[in-house]
Amino acid sequence: MRKIIRKMLETLLVLVGLSVMGIALFMNLSPQFGGKATETQLQEFGKSRNYKEGKFINLGNVKLEMSGGDMLKAIGGMFKSIPNTTPKQPVSIQKIDSVDIADYNSATRFIWFGHSAFLVQVNGKNILIDPMLGDVPAPHPWLGGKRFSREIPIAIEKLPKIDAVLISHDHYDHLDYGSIEKIKNKVGHFYTPLGLGNHLMKWGIPKERITELDWWQNAELDDLTFTSTPAQHFSGRRLFDRDKTLWCSWVIQSPTENVFFSGDSGYAPHFKEIGEKFGSFDFAMMECGQYNELWPEVHMFPEQTAQAGLDLNAKKIMPIHWGAFKLAQHTWTDPVERVSKKAKELNIDLITPKIGEAFTVSDTVTQNTDWWEK
Repeated sequence: MRKIIRKMLETLLVLVGLSVMGIALFMNLSPQFGGKATETQLQEFGKSRNYKEGKFINLGNVKLEMSGGDMLKAIGGMFKSIPNTTPKQPVSIQKIDSVDIADYNSATRFIWFGHSAFLVQVNGKNILIDPMLGDVPAPHPWLGGKRFSREIPIAIEKLPKIDAVLISHDHYDHLDYGSIEKIKNKVGHFYTPLGLGNHLMKWGIPKERITELDWWQNAELDDLTFTSTPAQHFSGRRLFDRDKTLWCSWVIQSPTENVFFSGDSGYAPHFKEIGEKFGSFDFAMMECGQYNELWPEVHMFPEQTAQAGLDLNAKKIMPIHWGAFKLAQHTWTDPVERVSKKAKELNIDLITPKIGEAFTVSDTVTQNTDWWEK
């Protein structure tokens, strides 16, 4: 009997060892995890007010505070069966014609791909924001849930030339290796927060086509200005690279519009500060989804999303970070339902287009269409 138990323990140890080795090999050899900063870069990061003791920090050094018990609750919640966290049927989308996109050169318009991914067409230029266009927001398909829709509005291969890509941070639901691989040869330039360019360079994008910005720094592309602005969040793609790259929100300024993209962020005073620095925004794409009482520092609840729109002095806001993936335990329509109610109370103009529906800021047809109920 002892020999049998000993043999079983030996077999178990071998299996555990092989599993650990397999995970280590996957994390070190798989390109999805991206690149790392050089010593020279780390010295440069040290000049940033947002970098302290080897990591990037939030304003006021706000951190994601989760105990070991909270972590177990969060992990358990991802595997727990909760009604309506995903749609009963695949979400219907509006398909986009590739010729229409290629030939478009009129008023600034937006096309939402679900979650936080957008195509913005402004002044004859195509801008992609947080282009997570893959099926699963994870380093491997086994490690995440699939997209709510069977497809995206247009196949990546059919996208036209992209003048600029703006990326808010390096989490998998915003920076997707597979999507970058498919678009990188048709992109003119990438704009990222500090440190994130290392992931792109690891994936074969030349350094000269990447501009990294600290908060409040800006870059110009002809008559457009992109400004990296604060967000209250965190970063990381590996087990031990927490906060090694910066995160941000974006301000896009053209001669005719002032546009804001929140990235991922908890509710904090930076929204009011951004609003004061840039004046009123014609349109603001605002994080609204994947929230939980366990992580209120890094994701807003829908009511806070509406208030943040007021803080920004935005004329119109749109809830994003929902409609595509399950990354929290709320029902899949809870974000849009709650923010719609709060926006009405606060008299905020809310835009809720269908995934794939092209719209301009002046359009009214996209407001409160309740397509998610169908």
